[in-house]
Amino acid sequence: MSGAALIHLHHALNRPGIPHTLLRDRLALSAAEACLTSSGRPERAADLRDVLHLLRPGDHPGPAGEIYLSWRRAVERPVSAKALHRALPAHSADRIATWLDAGQGVPMRRTAMVLERVLTDAPQDEIAALILADATLSRALGWDHLVPLLAGRLSRRDLRKSGDELRHACHRAAVAAVPEIAGLAGDLARRAARLEAVAPKLRAKPAAQAVALFLSRDALSAGGLKHLMSDRAARRFCDRLVALGAVCELTGRETFRLYGV
Repeated sequence: MSGAALIHLHHALNRPGIPHTLLRDRLALSAAEACLTSSGRPERAADLRDVLHLLRPGDHPGPAGEIYLSWRRAVERPVSAKALHRALPAHSADRIATWLDAGQGVPMRRTAMVLERVLTDAPQDEIAALILADATLSRALGWDHLVPLLAGRLSRRDLRKSGDELRHACHRAAVAAVPEIAGLAGDLARRAARLEAVAPKLRAKPAAQAVALFLSRDALSAGGLKHLMSDRAARRFCDRLVALGAVCELTGRETFRLYGV
């Protein structure tokens, strides 16, 4: 059912110029927001960005922030039980490996089997189930990293299904996800090309490193560049990128602004 759509997405993600790290980071934000919406929580993408960028060492991010951090960590490193344990510390790497091995057959069948197994073993942890389902699907499609596909397209009612019904729900979710993800990938490729085109106009010495950060993160504050330049220089640098049309200011605030491609 979803085979043609997933083949299309595979080709779309293999086009030159796709900023894959940035794409995954933005999809992680969308996945976290979708999970929160599904559970009835009020936090949206802007709130999650604030949680992440206002977080100080030792602070607890709260339930919404925990979900966002789980998705971000899940997409950061190549798929493995060890990497996913970092995203899901409540579950051991051995248990995660067992879950990942629970699926057999073609990609979507394998994905649905893993999803059902996790929901059976840990029925209260839908986030872990969705992350491991997307990890299974990504690995089955030959991708090194997890690409969030199913979160936000599977309803809580879908997650109560089993067997063929759950597999069909996964197919429908993937078909719904592909146009959005392919469109986002193309849009980010164009925006990344714009940022790279204006990079030679930037006079700051660490400009290349700062541009690389923007091409790998959903959002950055000027403070996120403080290891590269002074606070004042970082603010000027970000404002210059906005003036050049290379990044957007994401908050609409006068203070503690966030910027992203």
